[in-house]
Amino acid sequence: MSEQPRPVSRPALSPSRAADFKQCPLLYRFRAIDRLPEPPSTAQIRGSVVHAALEQLYGLPAAERVPQTADALVDPAWEQVIAQTPDLARQLDTEQQNQLLGEARKLLSGYYRLEDPTRFDPQSCEQRIEVELADGTLLRGIIDRIDVAPTGELRVVDYKTGKAPPEARALAEFKAMFQMKFYAVALLRSRGVLPTRLRLIYLSDGQLLDYSPDEAELLRFEKTLMAIWDAIQSAGATGDFRPRPSRLCDWCAHHEHCPVFGGTPPPYPGWPRQLDEGDADAVLQSADPAA
Repeated sequence: MSEQPRPVSRPALSPSRAADFKQCPLLYRFRAIDRLPEPPSTAQIRGSVVHAALEQLYGLPAAERVPQTADALVDPAWEQVIAQTPDLARQLDTEQQNQLLGEARKLLSGYYRLEDPTRFDPQSCEQRIEVELADGTLLRGIIDRIDVAPTGELRVVDYKTGKAPPEARALAEFKAMFQMKFYAVALLRSRGVLPTRLRLIYLSDGQLLDYSPDEAELLRFEKTLMAIWDAIQSAGATGDFRPRPSRLCDWCAHHEHCPVFGGTPPPYPGWPRQLDEGDADAVLQSADPAA
């Protein structure tokens, strides 16, 4: 029996890839086109476990979403994460794994001081969204949670499980709101509904940040996304993705390939015409780590 071809997906713009390009076009190339490997940090792994546990929690009846249940879901969430990325298990010894899971439990415990998950039912968790804008720009992403009120109001929720270093905190906050406006535009165009609230839940800091966008603001932001994608495609046609040095270079994993640090980029492979669906989802998952 011949093997069935895998479904393919057009290259698209995700929130983190758009932020990468604004920060440094060469970083965008390394991540989105060259797909250079980046070992996940402990913070990213912990964030993946917390996200998986919260997704499982909201899959239960509301009355069962008590703190003890969330605590018990950490181990199954860890198993889910390592099943999706088996190499993670080899990166951590037993002590490191226990510490990571303990930190995940602490973050989940703190979540209950910010929201009571027994009092509402989200419409969806870890929702994959894809929408094409009027100029052909394709937006793609995964939304942590979408809540819809009985009266129809839409709330977009994102969990943040990490703490940005003081030097990078302003950028982290900018990226977080950029991401939320990205999702708001995608939902406005796919559902025809203006999200009334964008909620960032900072589990490590124990803080909620709510923001209510207006339609005119989102329409301006939509034009920004179109301009970013146009610039990316122009660079993609020539391979001219230039580095943009900044203090954030200290956290970049690609110094050996960056001319700023005396490195040489790999030969440009050309602009991807299409991706396997599995590859596209893998790019999304790795491109949008829990920050």
